[in-house]
Amino acid sequence: MIRFEDIVEEILRYNPEADIDLLRRAYIFSAREHRGQVRLSGEPYLSHPLAVAKILADKRLDVISVAVGLLHDVIEDTLTTREEVESYFGADIANIVAGVTKISKIPFTSQEEIQAENLRKMILAMVDDIRVILVKIADRLHNMRTLQFHNPEQQERIARETLDIYVPLVNRLGMGKIKNELEYLAFLHLYPENFQSLKNKIEKEKKVSQGFIKKITRILETNMRKNKISAKVEGRVKNLYSIYQKILRQKISLDEVYDYIAFRVITNSAGDCYAALGIIHNLWSPIPERFKDYIAMPKPNKYQSLHTSVISKEGSVFEIQIRTKEMHKIAEEGIAAHWKYKEKKFIPTAEDQEFLWLRQMVEWQQEVKDPREFMHSLKVDLYQDEVYTFTPKGMVKSFPRGATVIDFAYSIHTELGHQCVGARVNGKLVPLKTALKNGDIVEIITSPGHGPSRDWLVFVKTSRARSKIKQWLNRKERERSIELGKKLLEKELKRHHHSLKKLLSKGEIREVASQLGHLQENDLFSALGYGNLSPRQVLSRLLPPEELEEKEAFQPLPPLVRRKLVEKKVLVKGHDDLLTYFARCCNPIPGERIIGYITRNRGISVHSADCPNLMNLLYDTARMIEVEWELDKDHSYPVEVSIYLEDRPGMLAKITSAIANQKTNIKNITQKEVEGKKALLNLLLEVKDIQHLRKIVSSLRGIKGVIEVKRVLRQTLAVS
Repeated sequence: MIRFEDIVEEILRYNPEADIDLLRRAYIFSAREHRGQVRLSGEPYLSHPLAVAKILADKRLDVISVAVGLLHDVIEDTLTTREEVESYFGADIANIVAGVTKISKIPFTSQEEIQAENLRKMILAMVDDIRVILVKIADRLHNMRTLQFHNPEQQERIARETLDIYVPLVNRLGMGKIKNELEYLAFLHLYPENFQSLKNKIEKEKKVSQGFIKKITRILETNMRKNKISAKVEGRVKNLYSIYQKILRQKISLDEVYDYIAFRVITNSAGDCYAALGIIHNLWSPIPERFKDYIAMPKPNKYQSLHTSVISKEGSVFEIQIRTKEMHKIAEEGIAAHWKYKEKKFIPTAEDQEFLWLRQMVEWQQEVKDPREFMHSLKVDLYQDEVYTFTPKGMVKSFPRGATVIDFAYSIHTELGHQCVGARVNGKLVPLKTALKNGDIVEIITSPGHGPSRDWLVFVKTSRARSKIKQWLNRKERERSIELGKKLLEKELKRHHHSLKKLLSKGEIREVASQLGHLQENDLFSALGYGNLSPRQVLSRLLPPEELEEKEAFQPLPPLVRRKLVEKKVLVKGHDDLLTYFARCCNPIPGERIIGYITRNRGISVHSADCPNLMNLLYDTARMIEVEWELDKDHSYPVEVSIYLEDRPGMLAKITSAIANQKTNIKNITQKEVEGKKALLNLLLEVKDIQHLRKIVSSLRGIKGVIEVKRVLRQTLAVS
């Protein structure tokens, strides 16, 4: 367990004038409030705030940040109130502790809603004081270091959230050292078999690697001295998770990973960096298209370095990064390295270009109400921008990899995006879905009066574009639904010899709208048009019962539909006898979260919560409806699984045997050869539920020669 004195010693090394009395008071207060509490590891709970404070001190943060590290859980996990913290330690510390504290005592219907609201709160707090996120990151880092004491389900949930949200957030803040450790720990708990297999391979070749690192380091140091360049050379094995990602991305086996060794050359100036690059390219042959100049064009998180990959005469491939000492400090520590502690400036302002993305993200996320859409947009916003493009006038625009000309148009202006009908990239006409590449010069072609298509949601990448397209579609969809709702109600009223126009003039429709929970008539018509409300429900409040009985407006669902409902084993919350069907793009199975989507004239399509089409369908959240499983152990469900493997004799037999051992039937199997003696198998399996599927996937991943196994979820154009 870390001692308080260890933290004090660390702080005094970089800040001899630090207010140690404030820290001591925070330590005593935290020890008193957490007295009697124990962590899952069996250690006193105080060990956690001490560890968080030590992480913050190691990052050379100010005394207030370290004090918050000691206090960060007192509001959430004890009876302490925010007011008490403020009375003891002042408004600054109380505000940051409140910003770090999770949302509690608020009822939410799902874990995803809780996660979304916690993250929304944290992002908003970041704008007020950036130290909120620095403490939160330190908190998450220590929780990941002690994750082994949680049960397997909690381990998977926390590790997945870390990989999906915290890793890209830390990366966006430029904190490379913490990012690497979080990735390592998340990889360990999410994919233990793959982690151990990769680690064993690296350990097996450790002696060879160490010899190679010493040899290349010596050559680099000798040649830098010869050319009078003062430089420090470091050699290392790359982050295990980044190697694993490369295996998946390039679809190669562990034995084909050659460039897992990287070197850094740290110099005194940018000029020396370019001189060192010339020396390196004279020593070894550079690999085309693997050179990146992040010094001339820094990443959005202020990362700067030269990256080059070279190949030796013996055929060894390795990467070399070249940067100055200051660039290296920023690459490792990010915001913690260049934030202005002495000026006590912790609130991002308009002048801080490195936080422009944060202010934009807050602005866009405030428009998003649905937690699923919020989480999807947040992940896109946080992942590193890697594509740099230019307007015809030379303005640089950066985008996530895979961004299209539509994303480019919306980044300039909303109306430019709405009216976009085409684009010229480097002078050539290209389709709207064209993905942008580094250095592209993009010119947008518009047509007045043109509007976005719902299909754009399938290929746009940025939150800004997605948000603006959805707003436009929602507006148009609402207009259409109001018109349709009016027509439906008018048609039923005519059957009973009543006029919609007269009822509107008398205010009766407004009164019924209010009774049904709508603010105005158009809200009522819109609900009718969407299918959330039936004309029968409106008529029952407008007309006397005896008049309705004379002319029944609706017949009950036929027996065939009722039978389908029983067979599908899905219940629509709050409704009876609604036609449901499983979406073919994802084929949901029991145990996984499902979402219903109200289609026009086709009933309710049921999707997996992980379906890639869901974000496109839910541009209008009013058409989302809650559904749940009605469990049936005797029913099986079709699931498509893709297996990427080495193409060698006996592999198919091993795979079919492993599947048979899990008591699973294979309905269909297709095989395709891939370059490099690899193969891709697509299997259609019958499974009982999500746990059954996980056992199958785990069993397949344990087969030697299997590179990756994943469930196939197909992306299609949005349907209405």
